[in-house]
Amino acid sequence: MSTPQISEALTRIEVSRTNAMTDRATELREQGKDIISLSVGEPDFATPAHVIAAAKAALDAGQTKYTPVTGTMRLKEAAALHFRRDLGIETSAQNVIVSAGGKQSIFHAMLATVSAGEEVIVPSPWWVSYPQIIRFAGGKVVPLITHAKDNFRFAPADLEALIGPSTQWLMLNSPGNPTGAVYPRDMLEGIGEVLRAHPRVMVLSDDIYAPLNYTGEPHATLANLCPDLADRICTVSGVSKSHAMTGFRIGVATGPDWLISAMGRLQSHNSGNPASISQAAAAAAFEGPQEFLQDWNERFRARRDLVVNAINAIPGLSTPVPDGAFYCFIEAASWMERFGDDEGLAMHLLDHGVAVVAASAFGGKDGFRISFATDEGVLEEALQRIAKALA
Repeated sequence: MSTPQISEALTRIEVSRTNAMTDRATELREQGKDIISLSVGEPDFATPAHVIAAAKAALDAGQTKYTPVTGTMRLKEAAALHFRRDLGIETSAQNVIVSAGGKQSIFHAMLATVSAGEEVIVPSPWWVSYPQIIRFAGGKVVPLITHAKDNFRFAPADLEALIGPSTQWLMLNSPGNPTGAVYPRDMLEGIGEVLRAHPRVMVLSDDIYAPLNYTGEPHATLANLCPDLADRICTVSGVSKSHAMTGFRIGVATGPDWLISAMGRLQSHNSGNPASISQAAAAAAFEGPQEFLQDWNERFRARRDLVVNAINAIPGLSTPVPDGAFYCFIEAASWMERFGDDEGLAMHLLDHGVAVVAASAFGGKDGFRISFATDEGVLEEALQRIAKALA
């Protein structure tokens, strides 16, 4: 048997623990066990009919060949429309890149710019892939710790204290995964003031959950509020979460010319163009009716309230009310003596038929994340199982 030859870069990262838990839940279901998965952030709504029709029409028209590496002009123009209409960011198709999911856009932005030892500030708890992507690129993750009492938001002064001579990027994710935190307008303006004093620092603004905002205020994003900083902001969006199109694997990003060009150069060797049929569907998603998003938003809000009330009624568990996305980040410190750590707690809940993800997967501790992007009846059953498991 040959000796494994693993690259040094690959040894710096681990498998996604959200995907690992979801895969484990699937395996148990295939074995005949009754498992409710609250581990993955995937809307249960059907992909809109006009999007499906666009995909079928593209197939019927024979649009099954290569497209330009960075996306079709139609989709880039539709994405530019989305950035202007929905995020208030003035951009054009020339400053847009289409990728195989928002994750690929983030990966390419980091690989194209981060050199060994350079630092990326990441608010914690964080999406599981941020630190792995940064480490793979050779960068150093600098955690910006946030707390439940502050609704998992940081103050601009906290950011200022962490910026050093090696700081290359700040990651922003609003609404955020795993906490549902939303950065309000005044906080983003304060961040902008800090960044003006540090012209080297760039910002990766992950706005994939922008439509899922329960604050009653319009979505705020840094490139819109601080247009003088736009030449060092990369904003990432997509259709996976907003239009229930996770399997289509389409993400879009906009930013300065040099960065979008560098990401495209990397993509030309990494994957080539995203799937042609998925691009046709995503263009229809951006161009077509958007009114249904408000209905989906209200349904997610109702699910959020259901989960928050049920979790806070279980002894030893608590969660703040998330302002956006479709996750609750649950504190369970009083249960750690019994289970040892949050991974032990997550496995105990899996034994009782509910798949969740341990808080430590997100740079947190002593708790777990659940997704409420599923049917109310399923959520009620899952919450009853959690309560019973901890009775």
